[in-house]
Amino acid sequence: MRIFKENTSLLVIDMQERLVPVMAEKELLVNNCITLIKGIKTLEMPLLYTQQYSKGLGETIPSVSALFEGIPVIEKSSFSCCDEDMFLSGFKALERNVVIICGIETHVCVMQTAVDMLDNGFLPVIVENCTTSRNLNDKAIAIRRLMQEGAIITTYESILFELCRYSGSAEFKAISALVK
Repeated sequence: MRIFKENTSLLVIDMQERLVPVMAEKELLVNNCITLIKGIKTLEMPLLYTQQYSKGLGETIPSVSALFEGIPVIEKSSFSCCDEDMFLSGFKALERNVVIICGIETHVCVMQTAVDMLDNGFLPVIVENCTTSRNLNDKAIAIRRLMQEGAIITTYESILFELCRYSGSAEFKAISALVK
């Protein structure tokens, strides 16, 4: 199944001040997520982002939150974004049936959100190199489960070029520069 930008949005989950520092491969995660977000913005696609219990876990890290200027954060206390009315109503309002997901933690919030998205009739696309957990084994097991559940697993470069579709355009050139 091909993914098209016209029916797809991006969801960035819980890239917060007290979570990111304790994640495995955190520098790679942050850099990859920034590249993905910039690529999605280049393609002029809708973006959503969440924070889990901001009072205790802090705000979205500055390097990521700077990319969401003018977009309100969706505060959540549930692990699955779908258990928050503000998220589910906001996502449904986008009228997009595919959601690209990145963020943390793979085996908790990312996995539960993706499974719930499937249950609600949406197709989650997990960007494997834009998600992590504190323990890489937890991430690996979650990715396997997500594949079994029916989510699509990809990388940021692969999904950005799939969404771009053609070479030679200004979007393609901008995305090519991002992934180099």
